Amino acid sequence: MESFAVIFDMDGVICHTNPFHAKAFEHFFDKYKIPYTEKEFEEHMYGKHNSYIMTHFFKRTITGEELAQLENEKESLFREIYKQEIDPLPHYLTFLDDLKSKGFKTAVATSAPLANLKLIVDELKIETRMESLLASENVTQHKPHPEVYLKSADKLGVPPSACVVFEDSFSGVTAARNAGMKVVGVLSSHRKEELPPCSLYIHDYSEIDAERVLDLLKS
Repeated sequence: MESFAVIFDMDGVICHTNPFHAKAFEHFFDKYKIPYTEKEFEEHMYGKHNSYIMTHFFKRTITGEELAQLENEKESLFREIYKQEIDPLPHYLTFLDDLKSKGFKTAVATSAPLANLKLIVDELKIETRMESLLASENVTQHKPHPEVYLKSADKLGVPPSACVVFEDSFSGVTAARNAGMKVVGVLSSHRKEELPPCSLYIHDYSEIDAERVLDLLKS
């Protein structure tokens, strides 16, 4: 039987972390006296890589050593705030069980740092159920570039056409489409109209099962 794979983004897809990232960024920007609005967070933070976010809000290019230090500071704030709150999206673990029982390969492909990925997969005890885990340190090009998805497919030993990606952000959906994969839009942070076209949209995992994913792959 042909192998099929499901690749999950993490923030907004496995866990609804965006409100906690927003909280961490609020503390962080207040410290540096950087102004921000909720609307700016929606447009320039959710689903974006830290180099983009820092450069946008600081209004100057932030790279290299400075980026590493600021990113570190913000992400450890996030982990501190979030570690008491880790909770998967409704029915996520049931859906994962269903996929595994039907022989799907599964992976996580996130723009977040490895330490965040580790925090979440350890807490949810899903590390052993994923055949591939990739974070921002594992790629040179960030979403919307398809690198993280192409690398995941490669690691899973499955062609891109046999992969379905679960994504919640504009850059993430774009990356998956650029990789030649089918995409399910998870509407945790954005409305349908705010994302590029997806094969299917869900609000949480009660709306989907392994059968439905197979239908998508065969359509």
